[in-house]
Amino acid sequence: QVQLVESGGGSVQAGGSLRLSCTTSGVTFSRAFMAWFRQAPGKGREGVAAIASDGSTIYVDSEGRFTISQDHAKNILYLQMNSLNPEDTAMYYCAATLYYLARSARTSAGAYNYWGQGTQVTVSS
Repeated sequence: QVQLVESGGGSVQAGGSLRLSCTTSGVTFSRAFMAWFRQAPGKGREGVAAIASDGSTIYVDSEGRFTISQDHAKNILYLQMNSLNPEDTAMYYCAATLYYLARSARTSAGAYNYWGQGTQVTVSS
């Protein structure tokens, strides 16, 4: 059974940093596709970054501020976020799928079938 639990969210001022964690169970990173998504109030869920089973990564409009990574020994997915701005305020979710995803699908919410409960990130100006 796959379980995903996010943590690490909080409130920071613009320019600050946060590291989100997604503790996983039932997932073998070398056989899964994983991603971070976010959803701001009144908006749809949008992809932030994705990492494939081979470790290759994709980023969506983060301008080099975000880094997705995995600790295989601890089964934790991370999202390091630097130079945060108020537009980054959202609920952040990690997601996983054990199916192969083409590169074009890796930041699409509909491609993932396992989700965590989310962690809130609030950035003040």
